[in-house]
Amino acid sequence: MSEQGNEQPVEMTVETTVEIVELDRHECRACGYVYEPDRGDDKRDISAGTPFEELPITWRCPVCGAKKAAFANIGPAGLASGFKENLGFGLGVNNLTPTQKNILIFGSLGIGFLLFLSLYSLK
Repeated sequence: MSEQGNEQPVEMTVETTVEIVELDRHECRACGYVYEPDRGDDKRDISAGTPFEELPITWRCPVCGAKKAAFANIGPAGLASGFKENLGFGLGVNNLTPTQKNILIFGSLGIGFLLFLSLYSLK
């Protein structure tokens, strides 16, 4: 005798992992324009999310008209600039992103300027 009525349904789950790939930005060596794949290029009808490598060979810099070969890979946005093996040196300043470096530099200049102006209050 077989017991077919007592079978339990088996639940199977499939896990999918989605890896978020940060696309590299490219900078025009002639004028400094930065192609950001997240934004695309509105002037040439390049949609957002198009990697630099997939741009047509006829694509040119929207600012100065330089060819695609005039661009240099500067890596993803928000990463510390420089070679990875050098990021451990420099009192921790090498690990800062360009935005953090700008805040540090211009914040220090602002504080120095205010201290300089405070010298006028001395008699």
